[in-house]
Amino acid sequence: MRQMEEGEVVTPGEVLGKASELRAGKGAYVSPETNLVYASLTGRRSILSPAPDSNDQRPIVEITGHKAHSVVPEPGCTVIARVKKVMAKTASVDIMCVDAKSVREKFTGIIRQQDVRATEIDKVDMHTSFRVGDIVRASVLSLGDARAYYLSTAKNELGVVSARSAAGAIMIPISWTEMQCPLTGQIEKRKVAKVQT
Repeated sequence: MRQMEEGEVVTPGEVLGKASELRAGKGAYVSPETNLVYASLTGRRSILSPAPDSNDQRPIVEITGHKAHSVVPEPGCTVIARVKKVMAKTASVDIMCVDAKSVREKFTGIIRQQDVRATEIDKVDMHTSFRVGDIVRASVLSLGDARAYYLSTAKNELGVVSARSAAGAIMIPISWTEMQCPLTGQIEKRKVAKVQT
C-alpha cells in the first residue's frame, strides 16, 4: 500500500488506508468487505490526532472538499459540453461547464437519438446533428448509467453553439439545422442551438 502525503488531493473511491490503522472522518468511509478506508469526495486528505481522552487512539482521516469541485451535473441543469464521439444512436460528450460554472472533474454525457430534438425523433441522424469537437449546450435529464449523464438538446435554445468547419473556421448558424463556414461558404448540417439574446 503506497504511503499518502498529507494534503494530497484524493478522489472518490481512492483507498486512504487500513481501518485497523485509521478512523474514517468527514469525507471518508470504511468498507466492511475490505476493511479499508476510502474517500467519499474529491478534496485534500488530512490526518487528525485523536482526542487524548478518547478510547480509540487511531488517527482520524478527513477529506476537505474543494469549493471548485462542488459543481456536479444534476437533472435540470444546463451544461456546456464538447462532443468526443458520434455513433449511430448516441453522441458522447465531455461536460465542461454546469450552469456557467466550469468543472474540474471529468464528467461524461450521452445524448441519445430520442433526446436530440422534440419532433420527428425517428428521423434524427446523429452524424448530421453533431460532429466531434462541436461545443453543445444541453440539459441534464438524469444520471443515466454509472459512467455517463443522459443529456437532451430537445429545446430550441439547446444544441450546437460552436463548431469548426473543415477549413478550421468557427461556423455561423444560418438555420435550426445548418451552419455555414465564413471562409468557404460551405454549409454543414447540425442541431443548432437558438442564439440566446
